[in-house]
Amino acid sequence: MRVPKGFTFAGMNAGIKAARRDLALVYSDAPAACAAVLTANKAAAAPVLDSKGRVPGTGFRAIVANSGNANALTGPEGLEDVRAIRRAAGKALGVDDGAVLMASTGVIGVRLPVDKLTAAMPALVQARGVAVENAAEAIMTTDTRMKLTHRLLTVGGVTVTISAFAKGSGMIAPELATMLAFITTDATVDPKTLQQMLQRATQASFNSLTIDGDMSTNDAVYLLANGAAGAPPLRDKLELQSFEDKLTSICVELARSIAEDGEGATKLVDVCVKGAADVDTARDLAKSVAGSNLVKAAVFGADPNWGRVLAALGARAGARGLSVDPFAATVTVQGQVVYEGGRPALADVATLRAKMRGPEVKVEVDLHGGPGEATAWGCDLSYDYVKINADYTSLTNAAPDGTVAKDDRLTNYGPSFKRALLVEALSYIAKFKGKRAVIKYGGAAMVKDALKASFARDVNLLRSAGLQPIVVHGGGPEISKTLEKLGGKKSEFVDGVRVTDADDVKVVEMVLTGKINTELVSLLNQGSAHAVGVSGKDAGLLRAKRAVGKDGRDLGMVGEVTSVNQELLEVLLQKDYVPVVSPVGLGDDGEGYNINADTAAAEIAVALKAEKLIYLSDVAGLLDGAGELVTEIGATDLGARLESGAIKGGMAVKVDAALRAIRGGVASVHFIDGRTPHGLVAELFTDRGIGTLIKA
Repeated sequence: MRVPKGFTFAGMNAGIKAARRDLALVYSDAPAACAAVLTANKAAAAPVLDSKGRVPGTGFRAIVANSGNANALTGPEGLEDVRAIRRAAGKALGVDDGAVLMASTGVIGVRLPVDKLTAAMPALVQARGVAVENAAEAIMTTDTRMKLTHRLLTVGGVTVTISAFAKGSGMIAPELATMLAFITTDATVDPKTLQQMLQRATQASFNSLTIDGDMSTNDAVYLLANGAAGAPPLRDKLELQSFEDKLTSICVELARSIAEDGEGATKLVDVCVKGAADVDTARDLAKSVAGSNLVKAAVFGADPNWGRVLAALGARAGARGLSVDPFAATVTVQGQVVYEGGRPALADVATLRAKMRGPEVKVEVDLHGGPGEATAWGCDLSYDYVKINADYTSLTNAAPDGTVAKDDRLTNYGPSFKRALLVEALSYIAKFKGKRAVIKYGGAAMVKDALKASFARDVNLLRSAGLQPIVVHGGGPEISKTLEKLGGKKSEFVDGVRVTDADDVKVVEMVLTGKINTELVSLLNQGSAHAVGVSGKDAGLLRAKRAVGKDGRDLGMVGEVTSVNQELLEVLLQKDYVPVVSPVGLGDDGEGYNINADTAAAEIAVALKAEKLIYLSDVAGLLDGAGELVTEIGATDLGARLESGAIKGGMAVKVDAALRAIRGGVASVHFIDGRTPHGLVAELFTDRGIGTLIKA
């Protein structure tokens, strides 16, 4: 993830938790303006009380955050603990303690282990770097994934960066702020303007988020602006609006990420209400639907129960005396109208239920009564939410000294469940040790920063478990965006393949090899992947000839693989490297060719006699005619479906490549939803995978 100039980050274990990182630092080389939105909870935690009245302001240099212990409802001693930690951080950083802010999250009612945190401060300061992942991990509590993202914009001809990371999974209710979020930018903005923009961005994002209707004592969103980009101060109306739009989009993405990661959640719920009298009314009604336990439970069961949607909306309208007529509404679920004209309109229940089994469920209610429109986000209500929260304080075992030890006896169903899970995972680890898996990396997993981090961690885990991963990446969306930016050219696709002329192929190579490959290698090497970037041109790794479309259509500089330099990959694998391959081919004519990444991955898997070929995409897997996920299928049956024309477009290219791999000796091929964090590990190392398995 790209971070603003002049900011460094750190995360480490300071002893609040037994092993995981629990102390984070955000540091600015130069004094920064700061804005903040803090919880409205009257039982606000000590770090929130310490910050109130100090922000917005200027001259701030650092934020220290801890997880595992909320330092909430700890009396005057809790406030003194915050000040002691700020003094220790200021001393270690060589700055005034008044330039340091603090945030906490975790168990309520226990004082912080101040001695441990102050003792850790010199090491935390020493560990600073431009990578934000360690800090993002250090603020996680019941979160199952990091939440981080960034945006770029131009101010006065200078590129400015806004980046952010957040935590949030439970105790999420829409009121001012809804979790911990830390946003940094190298733009120059005065505190008053910064505060106004942050408040509006929060209203349009975090204030439209609800997981369980319970507001935390510690909610805080901080925004630091240090001006290190060297751009002129933000004053121009258009540039101010552009900055606020980017800021809002960051906050919306983080809000959606929190909803996706709601405690026990299996689905993101996106509720849009339009046709209301005004935006505030629309937002209030959308939140009432997203927060309804009955709606959430129905979504968990993939039940298109539109009656619960209108009941929740009608109840809120009645309680607030709003002029709303639910009978005149149109309700749409997953793009299918289920209620219209005062009566049910649901025709195909089976297809809609299938669509609701995906990772996101969209509900739209049109009231036909005004210009107001707003969206709220939530999640489904699963069995696991009760498991996580039924005995939270016992599970976390907060000691009197402020440390936390987690006890998983409830969430993991006791020793027998643990034994079964360990035996299952270890059996797969033993099975795959020393085996090769080619992973085609593409789709949404390449776009969202949080999914990028999840993918990199998965590759590291696979490698540490003894598997030999080879990554082949795509880059279609980035190529399309770059082509449009450079020449305003819209990409043309034939049978799922991009038509590429001589000028386009230069852009393709620039994006794939010069940008995406470099960034992916850097991301992997932030962990322990030992990754090495390789272009298909390097040492003739991918030899190619000009490909021709099915009907003889000229595809331009699109290549068909004629040979793979297996020896180059063997050398890298023997040295324990992870090859990261850019799918650009070299022709006998010396020209570069754009090779479909799905096809390239299949050819490499065959050449290396890989055990598995894995495709990450933007769908749950292979779907049948009714939209149901096909969890397992044989190559013969799959080939028949392809021949019949039942599989089309980009999926047809993947299926064709998968069948080529199976015929070439690859034991199995997996189609996995890249929008689901850690799906790679779930599919490979458990019996309960998440995609489609194709067997010979």
